[in-house]
Amino acid sequence: VQLQASGGGLVQPGGSLRLSCAASGNIRSIDAMGWYRQAPGKERELVARITSDDRTTSANSVMGRFTISRDNAKNTVYLQMNSLKPDDTGVYYCNIVVITYGRTWPTAYWGRGTQVTVSS
Repeated sequence: VQLQASGGGLVQPGGSLRLSCAASGNIRSIDAMGWYRQAPGKERELVARITSDDRTTSANSVMGRFTISRDNAKNTVYLQMNSLKPDDTGVYYCNIVVITYGRTWPTAYWGRGTQVTVSS
């Protein structure tokens, strides 16, 4: 299973970015999908997560500004980030829980990460 993330970049405070992460390979079904981020000198933290039945969870720091969504037909998860702040700067990683053909248990896969920098 491979994850391809895109959409990071440099943006001014108050701006917007949209991250995408597409999964491909030996996929029978996808369970939860999520985004995590890691700022310099800090631990990786959950940003937002969406389950297979579209229940979402978001970190308090991004609630009302970030929206997670998924397109099951494309095996893709999105993160729409609005009203970005300098504290949102970091490397964003997608995490997708997959059940592959030949297995009955789920396995979590990580994308390589995409840099988001919020600065004037």
